[in-house]
Amino acid sequence: MTASFLSVPPVTAAVQALHDDDVDDVGYVMNLTHLWAHQPETLEGLFGLLGRVGAEGGFSLRERGILVAATAASLGDSYCALAWGSRLGNEADPVLAAGVLRGTDEGLTEAERAMAAWARAVATDPNGTTASDVQTLRDAGFDDARIFAMTTFVALRIAFSTVNDALGAAPDAGLRRTAPAEVWDAVTFGRPAAEDEAPA
Repeated sequence: MTASFLSVPPVTAAVQALHDDDVDDVGYVMNLTHLWAHQPETLEGLFGLLGRVGAEGGFSLRERGILVAATAASLGDSYCALAWGSRLGNEADPVLAAGVLRGTDEGLTEAERAMAAWARAVATDPNGTTASDVQTLRDAGFDDARIFAMTTFVALRIAFSTVNDALGAAPDAGLRRTAPAEVWDAVTFGRPAAEDEAPA
């Protein structure tokens, strides 16, 4: 299976740096990295912006996991759903992560449920949101600066997922091996993972 619908670009110094980062982080070069190697500086810029927005919002790893998992599932993005569902499962609990992916939000606090609901609304119908929806976030304890950061974070994740999905980046075989069973079972949408042995 190819990494995406596009050809694999030549390995420049910038591309090799991406490859090296992946190997250090997960032990292999991810399919999305092969895709974004067409513009490594753009990937670096996007991730830098995501990091800055997440820091401005003061979002913990668990909160970022909730936002990304809810967004990815709403978009039908199996890649980010598996990757971030696994991160959330490892950080919190696999059952909780599966609940976010399925939309039941089992195990989330009131504030986290509000975050997940907002991410889904932004991902599925941003023109359908209302002042009442924003007030729900305020009532859950978020000030306007954090609401702005949350919305921007979700929007940037939508952009990232859109490129990956439109250009055929399939979830890595490695995700099949490492995703918690609860997360794997919850991701019934999007592109199938690369062929490999499914998790037990």
